[in-house]
Amino acid sequence: MKRSPAVAERPATRSGFDVEAVRRDFPILQTNVRGKPLVYLDSGATSQKPQAVIDTISRFYEAENANIHRGVYYLSERATLAHEAARVRIQRALNARDPGEIIFVRGTTEAINLVAYSFVRPALRPGDEILVSAMEHHSNIVPWQLVAGEQGARIRVIPMNDRGELLMDELPALIGPKTSMVAVTHVSNALGTVNPIEEIVAMAHARGVPVLVDGAQAVPHGPVDVQRLGCDFYAFSGHKAFGPTGIGVLYGRAERLAGMQPFQGGGDMIRSVTFEHTEYADPPARFEAGTPDISGAIGLAAAFDYVESIGWDVLKPHEADLMQYATGVLEAIPGVRLIGTAGHKAAVVSFVLDGVHPHDLGTILDQEGVAIRAGHHCAQPVMDRFGIPATARASLAFYNNRQDVDALAAAVTRARKVFAG
Repeated sequence: MKRSPAVAERPATRSGFDVEAVRRDFPILQTNVRGKPLVYLDSGATSQKPQAVIDTISRFYEAENANIHRGVYYLSERATLAHEAARVRIQRALNARDPGEIIFVRGTTEAINLVAYSFVRPALRPGDEILVSAMEHHSNIVPWQLVAGEQGARIRVIPMNDRGELLMDELPALIGPKTSMVAVTHVSNALGTVNPIEEIVAMAHARGVPVLVDGAQAVPHGPVDVQRLGCDFYAFSGHKAFGPTGIGVLYGRAERLAGMQPFQGGGDMIRSVTFEHTEYADPPARFEAGTPDISGAIGLAAAFDYVESIGWDVLKPHEADLMQYATGVLEAIPGVRLIGTAGHKAAVVSFVLDGVHPHDLGTILDQEGVAIRAGHHCAQPVMDRFGIPATARASLAFYNNRQDVDALAAAVTRARKVFAG
């Protein structure tokens, strides 16, 4: 079996590490698309996986595969230990106080639905309000609409300016006695805006309002400390953070989780069952009904190990340099307009090209081997705010380099010429 190359020693470059060595850790980046080298700029939709993660998942199925928590035989015990070690690994990565505050789910969407139905809905009353921001992904809008509609509550929205920044001066007036929950993204998937989560949490908590943070786009770009943020819930998806698909995490403060009822019923989330009554297990088992994605959790832990082996202290400067370079290169192309120019951004560049629909632009870029996302990015209210149907989005990761950005710019320039006739 192919093993991942060592990552402990990497020669320094302008941004502090050797990006070409990192790229060799990701097998898919060595492939060709339509006869041209793959230029992958859609990490915001899903990130690529290092060989270390691929090997970890393969080893599990080759040597340890068994169901967990129930078996007393060797393989089950090994699988259980590995799964629970993954929970501790994620706890440490997020700086949660206890492993019991880490719940494995399918992804950010399921995590938000869990909180909506198990935490918010039981306490929601007619006239109550759930506060979200104008830049939310549909996954942090629709679950709240569903529970609000059932209970006669309503959604209120934190507005944003033309740069794609929240109007924080308006937030105090929006958090009132009827506010039941504040649910806000850490990083906008459509704009790249990094929101001031600590400030939002402090403001909400001063009024006794809990906060859920959608961290799907934040975890892939830097360390997250849930205790420092102070939030009650934090959700993210493994597949965007260099781990496998089908696995995600909900962090919940222990005191919040303790009072919540299960989101789903089934095996392994109970203490005892009779036909008359069921007594539920303590968190996190209470919220993990059925056989979990065992290999997914183990693979996600391996992804955190991989990133830590390089270190955010060198990865973040590289991404910042790449983001600045991409912004300048795209802005220099006639007809390109950036959508989302916040002062504090993650490595996401959304743009439109005059006279070219983003879907057509994405198709032409694909012919050049350049993979971007084109559409509303499951953030239609964001598109409405800027008066456009869609954008082209290049979402970068630490495995990208300046050559990728140059290839993007060359392909956009070619598309402009094609549509100019």
